[in-house]
Amino acid sequence: MTDLRIRPATEADLSTLVRLRDDAARWMLAGGITGQWRPGELDEEHFRRIMGRDEVWLAESAGHVVGAWELWWRDEDAWGPQPPVAGYVHRLMVDRVTAAPGTGRRLLAAAEDRVAETGRSRVRLDCLAGNAPLNAYYRKAGYRVVGHKEGKPQPGGAPKSFTLLEKELPQG
Repeated sequence: MTDLRIRPATEADLSTLVRLRDDAARWMLAGGITGQWRPGELDEEHFRRIMGRDEVWLAESAGHVVGAWELWWRDEDAWGPQPPVAGYVHRLMVDRVTAAPGTGRRLLAAAEDRVAETGRSRVRLDCLAGNAPLNAYYRKAGYRVVGHKEGKPQPGGAPKSFTLLEKELPQG
């Protein structure tokens, strides 16, 4: 998949973002990953709100949407007050029907590139503490565990416990 096109999401993409999120939630549940995401948990208003204060990115290949992610510039619910040295990746979503293998890593790399473009030196994310496969995925992508957050508030649900992961970006 060499024709991956990354672009900021727009208002016209809201229903696609909801579909991607719900499909990813169904995929996790079908694979026995419970407690992470539930279909119907986030609506268009969620993504509209994120676009109003941070960034939402969409990836396309061969005329199909293959994934998306949110990029925040602060995340006090998980990380507390922090100096502006990081970008925070949330809701990395891959379309399991249209995306080629390795798409998730390519999206993560694009998020890292975007953070580097702003001059920030690290990328942070949080992962449900009990989701061992996803925690391992991020560690294999170069992220290291730097802490844990108990009781992080969740949109439309009970607070959950998360592993905090961070990756230093190359400077230069």
